[in-house]
Amino acid sequence: MNYSHEVENMCVVTKGPHHGPAPIPEEGKWVKAYQITDISGLSHGIGWCAPQQGCCKLTLNVKDGVIEEALVETLGCTGMTHSAAMAGEILPGKTILEALNTDLVCDAINVAMREIFKQLVYGRTQTAFSEGGLPVGASLEDLGKGLRSQVGTIFSTKDKGPRYLALTDGYILKIALDENNEAIGYRFVKLGPMLQDIRRGMDPTEAFNKHQGTYGRFDNAPKYIDPREE
Repeated sequence: MNYSHEVENMCVVTKGPHHGPAPIPEEGKWVKAYQITDISGLSHGIGWCAPQQGCCKLTLNVKDGVIEEALVETLGCTGMTHSAAMAGEILPGKTILEALNTDLVCDAINVAMREIFKQLVYGRTQTAFSEGGLPVGASLEDLGKGLRSQVGTIFSTKDKGPRYLALTDGYILKIALDENNEAIGYRFVKLGPMLQDIRRGMDPTEAFNKHQGTYGRFDNAPKYIDPREE
């Protein structure tokens, strides 16, 4: 260790009590974090790229500083989906400090890693007060049936109004309008369960019809429109 001349000539003043870091909540315990191996928890981080064309939601399950599970969800940028595939291979098995300093291919995913790192090291995780945390695989509970991300897509213009395209219910097929042309309901198809049945051998048309549903005052509405065509 090199010291400046000024410091070399200083006399010693005894340091007072040293209590270490403040404890943070981790999986039902209070932990004083000194090393990266002291960090455990499941949390989420949201990231965006410089042009803000796309965003990423990153979910990590960390045990003793090591990423055991990663869920990478992206939106708005076609290239980011491929970056997510690479990040999914890169992240598990790394410590969170390694992951923070790893090129995760896409800026939005890098920013999500930065944000989730702060959640983890400050003890602001989803599992802060859950004894033992959550098992590896728990992040899949954030997905819908058929393991599809929860996505909402709405398009709207001043002249023509809103078009519901996709909601948590599923892919929107028809929008019901009242006498004033206000949206009062919609018909949707649940893509996850539909594709699951098709994969298992069901006829696609049968699966398509089986997994449709309606919301709101859809039945007997004065008018119906296809949000993508009308």
